[in-house]
Amino acid sequence: MPSPCIVIAPDLMIVEANRAYLEATGRTREELIGRDLFDAFPENAFDPSADGGMRKVKASVSRVLATGKQDSLILKYDIPVAGQPGEFEERWWSPVFTPIIGSDGSVEWIFIRSDDVTAFVRSSALSQQLPAGELSGRIALEAELYDRARELHDLNEELQQANLRERQVAVTLQEAMLLTPDLEKHPDVAVRYLPAIETLNVCGDWYDLVDLSGDRFSVGVGDVVGHGLEAAAVMGMLRSVLNAAIRALERPAHALEVLSLYARSMEGALNTTAVKAMVDPSNGLIIYSNSGHPPPALVHPDGECELLDQHVDPPLGARPQHVPCSQAGHAYTSGDTLVLYTDGLIERRSEDIDVGLNRLCEALSRHCTRSPRQLADAVLDELGVAGGGSDDISLIIVRL
Repeated sequence: MPSPCIVIAPDLMIVEANRAYLEATGRTREELIGRDLFDAFPENAFDPSADGGMRKVKASVSRVLATGKQDSLILKYDIPVAGQPGEFEERWWSPVFTPIIGSDGSVEWIFIRSDDVTAFVRSSALSQQLPAGELSGRIALEAELYDRARELHDLNEELQQANLRERQVAVTLQEAMLLTPDLEKHPDVAVRYLPAIETLNVCGDWYDLVDLSGDRFSVGVGDVVGHGLEAAAVMGMLRSVLNAAIRALERPAHALEVLSLYARSMEGALNTTAVKAMVDPSNGLIIYSNSGHPPPALVHPDGECELLDQHVDPPLGARPQHVPCSQAGHAYTSGDTLVLYTDGLIERRSEDIDVGLNRLCEALSRHCTRSPRQLADAVLDELGVAGGGSDDISLIIVRL
């Protein structure tokens, strides 16, 4: 390698050094191999301005041995001038300490690449036209700031990895809670769930389908305020309560009343929005109740699209006192398509929600002759969220 490199063992003995390292430090193999790193390179006692360069190296090596993770820094360590005893040349280095992990998972070696950055540090300081007396101090300060910036960068990467792990846990939890056994009995129903991609955390969207007595069934979607594991957990509990309520009461408004009362007693559940619709094939009727949610859409085979917005109540638990939920009925004919969704499908920043609703209706009208699964994919693609959006998206499409 063209860069100066050495390998040390966990006991800090130097076990190998390449030619570039020998040339850069002015040492021979005999002076380095088999010696303790800090015996071979003691602290710069002759240079008080060095500010503990080798102490930084020792701390960095200790971190690598303790964590098994790469570490780096920048330091000042002068080297002897060849043929001039007692004379030293100022040098700045940027060593990178890379652990080599053994079969037992422990650090077996540490590979140290030490790039000479003297020219870079000097040019940076000289470009500021510093007086000669301030040059060394300013270089030391810049090196320290650079070192801290590298540490902050590493910390930021660790935090990002932690957030990604939390997001994966939340997505897995959410997918488990969205299992819908009754869905298998309805080949003319398509569902889609897309986690948000512009944030590190998932949100609290859900969908559900429940078979009721006779040939009736209900579909619903909802959206919990907030992000991350807490929102996903709240979503799971609210969805379960609503699932049980609609099975027992078989009336969308009554089921949402139960859910509203439950939300008032649960931290993180207030202002959740939800819409529940019951499909009654025998009477050709959709009965729906809406608590602060974007309205369902009913698309006819000829492309006409209606919004079911006759009654819309406030979000769950938003009123100071409990008030019964309202509901409405709407007739449908065979071949119509019922569409329920969460706001991530239609809302865009700095855009009125009516614009998003109109865009949705236009997309549904254009592709209304497709199967529910094809229609779901076409709508997501046309609205630009096939790969996910800035918010979670739940979508359920029912061919009636």
